[in-house]
Amino acid sequence: MKKRISMAIVILLMVSLLAGCAGNDGPAISESGVLSGTLSIAGSTTVAPPAQDLADAFEAVYPETRIDVQGIGSSAGMKMLNEGGAEIGMASRELKQKELDWGLEPVAIAYDGIAIVIHPSNVVSDLTKEEIQKIFMGEVTNWSEVGGANEEILVVSREDGSGTRGAFEEILGLEGDEGSMVDESALIAEGNGAVKANIASKSQAIGYMSLGIVDETVKAVLVDSAEATVANIKSGVYGVSRPLNMATKGEKSELEKIFLDFVMSPEGQKIVAEHYIPVVE
Repeated sequence: MKKRISMAIVILLMVSLLAGCAGNDGPAISESGVLSGTLSIAGSTTVAPPAQDLADAFEAVYPETRIDVQGIGSSAGMKMLNEGGAEIGMASRELKQKELDWGLEPVAIAYDGIAIVIHPSNVVSDLTKEEIQKIFMGEVTNWSEVGGANEEILVVSREDGSGTRGAFEEILGLEGDEGSMVDESALIAEGNGAVKANIASKSQAIGYMSLGIVDETVKAVLVDSAEATVANIKSGVYGVSRPLNMATKGEKSELEKIFLDFVMSPEGQKIVAEHYIPVVE
């Protein structure tokens, strides 16, 4: 009898401990002591990599859950969330007014700089925002006009619906009354990876991508003499930056709440920091 009582006490203590994990050290757990279910997350290809890592870590803690992450673009993700095809949407930009009018509620999980990238062999190292704007509008068409070689500029941009494109155009003043002001002759690349591949293989190209995607295959230029670094983004010195958001609609399910708590917990933000600038240090 004593052994049974002792075992019951141990079990009660374990359940109480698990139920109390809702503090800063991690997410909460359901009253039953077992969390299960499937969560669909869709949207920005920029947010997708850390979201997948977060999903993997979450599933390791809660093995009876499944978190599906789809990188389909920010606008497509917000639409999918609004229409009930996903419980959480990812956006690598501020939400548009119409998306807020749908009742979508964003939470910034990280911050990111948008790097302006060129081929490593290009001698240009610093561009002003005005020069970048004119290049993407097609008003500056030769590298010699901005201190480079006598070579035609190839502009590489992103597809419609890209959160990176939306943020880039907003920050650089490339949004007109009739839509995008980016030169119609620009090469359109689907996703950050495609932009990087084009810049790395074309000496005359220029494009933009998430700072977290930049590697030695491309060169990030200074913008108004400011380098795209974490410190400069946090201080506001580097002006081409944006929030990375996860959004929900309506009342959150228990699984949504616990997953988002995990994302914003020290463990979750440590995972985010492997890709971008965490919101919580």
